[in-house]
Amino acid sequence: MLGRTANGVFWMCRYLERAENTARLVEAGFRMAMTRGTIASEEEWRSVVITTGQQRLYAQHNGTYTGIQVWNFILRDKHNPNSVLNMIEAARSNARGVRTALTREVWEATNEAWMNLRAMLARPVRESGLGEVLAAIRRHATLVRGAMDGTMLRNDNFNFARVGTFVERADNTARILDVKYYVLLPSLAYVGSSLDHVQWETVLRSVSGERAYRWLNAGVMDPRGIAEFLILDGRFPRSLAFCYAKLSSNLGGLARQYGSEAQSQDLLRRLSTRFEESDIARIFDSGLHEFITRFIAGNQQLAQAIADDYRFTE
Repeated sequence: MLGRTANGVFWMCRYLERAENTARLVEAGFRMAMTRGTIASEEEWRSVVITTGQQRLYAQHNGTYTGIQVWNFILRDKHNPNSVLNMIEAARSNARGVRTALTREVWEATNEAWMNLRAMLARPVRESGLGEVLAAIRRHATLVRGAMDGTMLRNDNFNFARVGTFVERADNTARILDVKYYVLLPSLAYVGSSLDHVQWETVLRSVSGERAYRWLNAGVMDPRGIAEFLILDGRFPRSLAFCYAKLSSNLGGLARQYGSEAQSQDLLRRLSTRFEESDIARIFDSGLHEFITRFIAGNQQLAQAIADDYRFTE
């Protein structure tokens, strides 16, 4: 398989996953902001911008953090190269470049996502239409993923697609957890308060994990339990442990197809020991922020190692 084809499939799925994750984050921010006053509401929206990594660019074009400014900047602003609209266009462009590596169903689902979302985001999104737009982003990403699961051979194309998905998903979950401690929570004085619990619930909503967590924990909102759920619980499809288990499976599939392991697999095994040898008490004792910072750096290193191993630039 040519490196540029692997690169196209990998990034197509990363962009789709990122767009879906961003939509979930905006929805969680909207829910939280609706329950708070103007000043607190702007802080919630600022946290959304920071989580997406777009704070510096946002500040260059906006002086305040009102909801309508933030969600239009994140979803469609022409000054934002990382808007959801541009992510969907990049996913479609990558898909078009590797058209022969995809099934007809996957290409059509991706192309339809681009056409429909481009039309929906052609004009500024008002509050009354925000829910419909966010639901459409999630729905189209799910349709592409469903087409891929249901029609593609389990070969290198499929494995590169899954690797891109889970590298991106792990990064998203880690960043949401990190921002919780440094932006969402205004002061250490709030730890354990009702506000703290509401904000942790917002974290769960942003990764679509609220119902699963409540089902497993009888509805008890415990910050340490939520962190354990999102980091170590291999049953939840957006936890760090789950993502890395799937990465191990798909990189293993590539190794079997190509007849040898790559350096990225060795790196993945070293990174995965953090889940196998840690419990949540040890993570909190050593510092949740420090753990997540190391994880994000390692995840970025892994993505680069995969690109190097499979010659994405060639």
